[in-house]
Amino acid sequence: MKRILQICVLAIALTLGMAPAVAAPQTYKLHVDGLSCPFCAYGIEKKLGSVKGVQRIDVDIASGAVAVTMAEGATLDEAAAKKAVKEAGFSLRKFEQLQSAPQGASAGPAK
Repeated sequence: MKRILQICVLAIALTLGMAPAVAAPQTYKLHVDGLSCPFCAYGIEKKLGSVKGVQRIDVDIASGAVAVTMAEGATLDEAAAKKAVKEAGFSLRKFEQLQSAPQGASAGPAK
């Protein structure tokens, strides 16, 4: 029902020439020390996944990088990321917010 309402509002806005700005989801890159196996990745995914607004988590064990994509309109602060990583048994070495990109485009590092 909520989705139908969103579509109707968008259709009306487009008809009136007032398309609402669509905010791209925010993505963050966390550099985590100690990731060495799929079980480590699972632990990180479980703890970060419990943070409000987290939509997707991609773990690269080899580089220790964890990409966290937030739901539209949600953000991740460094303190929450650090707490989740610590609770999973690891250390957060670096926290980066990647530049938002329009829907369908890839995000690059923030400048």
